[in-house]
Amino acid sequence: MRLSIALTALTAALAAAQPAHAELAPISDRAQFVELIAGKTLTRPLVSLTVSPEGGISGNGAGWDVSGEWSWQDGYFCRNLTWGGDPLGYNCQAVASDGSEIRFTSDRGAGRSAAFTLR
Repeated sequence: MRLSIALTALTAALAAAQPAHAELAPISDRAQFVELIAGKTLTRPLVSLTVSPEGGISGNGAGWDVSGEWSWQDGYFCRNLTWGGDPLGYNCQAVASDGSEIRFTSDRGAGRSAAFTLR
């Protein structure tokens, strides 16, 4: 039950549409991505994540710990996450940013998007 409610809350928070402020440019390589996220926290309602240049992911989503690893493959951010002790699985995502916001689109750009503020 906790997992079902929490997954619904996290999915809603991660998939909520946000108004476009500026055109987001695609991030096409690892070095560009690392420069963008280094020393920053990715935030949105109920979610706060750190994505390390070394390939780690840590933070909190809807009150539960988030952890995982990421790599850059064929122009995509590929991650494997655990949330509240439950595996969320592996997914490669398209990335775009304007420098203050970063958007991840699942399934190599064909799925749902989640935008975060870079702080």
